[in-house]
Amino acid sequence: MFFSLIILPLLIFTARICDVSIGTFRIILVGRGHKILAPLLGFFEVLVWLIAIQQIMQNLTNTIYYFAYAAGFAAGNYVGMLIEEKIALGILVIRIITNQSAEKLIEKLRQQDYGATSIDATGKTGPVNVLYTVIRRADLKKIITLINDYHPNAFYSVEDVKLVREGIFPAKSSILNFGNFRNLLKFRRKKK
Repeated sequence: MFFSLIILPLLIFTARICDVSIGTFRIILVGRGHKILAPLLGFFEVLVWLIAIQQIMQNLTNTIYYFAYAAGFAAGNYVGMLIEEKIALGILVIRIITNQSAEKLIEKLRQQDYGATSIDATGKTGPVNVLYTVIRRADLKKIITLINDYHPNAFYSVEDVKLVREGIFPAKSSILNFGNFRNLLKFRRKKK
């Protein structure tokens, strides 16, 4: 009785957190073109899902299992997003538009080994500077802080980049396009 009312629902809940977290992360990797790691995660995602659904199918009259399954799904989405946020895989392009001179911001970015491309343009209210910089996703907060320090009223947008070739990046960003799981592990080890 204790097993079927407490332990098994907890196992179903935990299994759903695992498979949905893996699925959330896998979808992100598919979008970023990781052809080896995404299918590997898909295998484990489905394997865990099959184990969880097997318990539901064997006990169709126990509504506690349904709630454990649904709650695990909801929690798994949240946990998957947290995992992806902490790992911060990927490359971003930041587009910064300011109506003031951007020379100091460009100089600061270059001092920190970020590439920065500046274009003179015209906006609705007159001349503007448009800056582009490509960064690791893990560096986003740092770069936004720089933008806010030098141009607190600047408009900026951030977009995912699928592939980067050439360019100027800080030394710790040497692995920009993860071709396989081994490179992903090397990248994570370097951060420790």
